[in-house]
Amino acid sequence: MSIRTLIAEDEPLALRKLRDLIAEEEDLELIGEARDGGEAVELIDRLEPDLVFLDVNMPTVSGLQTLERIEHKPAVVFTTAYDQYALAAFELAAVDYLLKPFGQERFRDALARVRRLLAMTGGVPALERAGEALSQRPITRLFVRDRDAIRPLPLSAVERLEARDDYVAVHAQGRMFLLSLALQKLEARLDPEHFVRVHRSHIVNIDFISAIHAHDASRMIVEMSDGTRVVASRSGSQRLRQLAQPGA
Repeated sequence: MSIRTLIAEDEPLALRKLRDLIAEEEDLELIGEARDGGEAVELIDRLEPDLVFLDVNMPTVSGLQTLERIEHKPAVVFTTAYDQYALAAFELAAVDYLLKPFGQERFRDALARVRRLLAMTGGVPALERAGEALSQRPITRLFVRDRDAIRPLPLSAVERLEARDDYVAVHAQGRMFLLSLALQKLEARLDPEHFVRVHRSHIVNIDFISAIHAHDASRMIVEMSDGTRVVASRSGSQRLRQLAQPGA
């Protein structure tokens, strides 16, 4: 069974590269090309492809806006150059993304993920996930890389989040996953009823706090249910004291 594929890409070199790579895959059928976001919306809803290679920075309507507007729900692989905001959204919304310039090996790696997901689910609800990533309500799940797959991780299972340079280390279920985005951007989408920032580099899920101890005159230590101890900053310690107040 062929995978009906559409390209939405305004850069001629990237368009030609994708066209050539798709032609080399026997199970991919190229059914259309769009060179701006408006055309992409029209073609996706009319042709109903299984897979779309979608450029983020297209004219008139961006790739992310395209996902908001379409009714059909294809599997989506984003293509991008340097847009850090887009990379953050990809971790929440995309099957995979190709960072330009990309070659055959990286293309086939992304395609392998698409094939597995289509085989397992018969389709990927990319629109639903992108809508969650782009909306202002708190997110309820992350999509993390787990070996050679991408899987959903409920926020309720996340014990703590730790900033590591340009990444966020997600600690959950005795494992650690890396997301390519800044902790501050992720913090803005977390439910404050469950997550509190206790340090510039640490956000904890209060449902996994086992104890809070004094560290010195102004700082607290948060002890997590897995035994991890995090020294809170002065401002973070103040937030913890407020949480501990009756009625908080």
